[in-house]
Amino acid sequence: MIPRRPTRQVTIGDDRVGRVKVGGDAPVSVQTMTAGYTYDVDNCVAEINKLAAAGADVVRVAVPEKKDTEALKDILPQVRVPIVADVHFHFKRALEAIDAGVHKIRLNPGNIQDRKQVEEVIAACKEKGLPIRVGVNEGSIIERKDKQKRMKELGGVFSDSRHGHFLAIMITKLEEYLDIFYSSDFYDIVISAKSPDPTLVIAAYTEISKRFDHPLHLGVTHAGPRETGAIRSVVPLGHLLASGIGDTIRISYANDPVYEVEDALEMLYCLELRERKGVDLIACPTCGRIQVDLFTLVQDVRKKLADEITLPIKVAVMGCIVNGPGEAEGADVAIFAGDRRGIIYVQGQKVANVPEEQILDALLDECKKFEAKVQSGEARLGEKVVEIAPPDPIGELGSGFDKIAAGQVESTGGKVTPLTVTGR
Repeated sequence: MIPRRPTRQVTIGDDRVGRVKVGGDAPVSVQTMTAGYTYDVDNCVAEINKLAAAGADVVRVAVPEKKDTEALKDILPQVRVPIVADVHFHFKRALEAIDAGVHKIRLNPGNIQDRKQVEEVIAACKEKGLPIRVGVNEGSIIERKDKQKRMKELGGVFSDSRHGHFLAIMITKLEEYLDIFYSSDFYDIVISAKSPDPTLVIAAYTEISKRFDHPLHLGVTHAGPRETGAIRSVVPLGHLLASGIGDTIRISYANDPVYEVEDALEMLYCLELRERKGVDLIACPTCGRIQVDLFTLVQDVRKKLADEITLPIKVAVMGCIVNGPGEAEGADVAIFAGDRRGIIYVQGQKVANVPEEQILDALLDECKKFEAKVQSGEARLGEKVVEIAPPDPIGELGSGFDKIAAGQVESTGGKVTPLTVTGR
């Protein structure tokens, strides 16, 4: 396990929806946000439940208007995941959300100019035992009303070292905000410092982690569509998490938030910061050796196994037999495709040889049988029975005929051996 930065711990939730701990020794939690209007109760409930089913530990909802906070009273009893109210400009929305029963408040103190109003929100959260996320995101820390002050701040940000000046503003603002909370003896705080610039995200959270012991909510704001936003998000967040920084995360896409949850979980699985649920699927990339429709096969396998397999079985889908055995090393179930056929192995043992059109069903069948054996104690995940013996490309899969005919290889005892060419 990656050593984690020690932090305070806060708790989000209650007995009914469950409690998610953030910070301390708790696993990194995954958050996302609904895309629809909160006041549209039925659709909001359906979306929250869909996100929870996808694996979200916490879901945030926007409450820009009073009709949104009023809707919370109908929404909360119908969901089974902690809910965070996203408050930006009006402190009364926070108070109304707290009265409705939300489990956390997301607040940008910089957007609420009256300190007494911020203190009123703090007092209400303190009474109910609710944590508050304090944001010093790039878009909210620069002055927007006072034009002269804004120009001065932007001048500092965009002079010699943009990150250096911006970090100074972020940390200064954060210290100002936290003083308000500390003066109210309130410490159930989560900090965020997002930016669309991945390098600034790394720098900001690294510096903040040195100065404050509150849990950190990691994210890249305005990351864009999933096609590009995935890289923009995973690079800095993966770097920080691998460095032990970060206690809860949100990947933000201009897309269905279900993808945010799926990709965040996969990142945590890869870093071994969360125990994987469901299949761990690996597959080879494209190359000129593929003799089946590998891309369609991989997607079909992914969808089928996601629906029917619950254990973290490692499944390898390989499009040829050249690198397949080596790349599938350690897989519980593997398929090597050849000349319109596929050979299936379970923990190194060959169990099936089927034509291409039967590969998907046969692979699913073997995965289900293997899962049943693991559940009954007859097998264990990640434990090879025997070493994988590569199939003869001349025989079962037929992929070696062209090379044999060209005089490039010969078959010897079930193996393919390159010919030694001399006299050139």
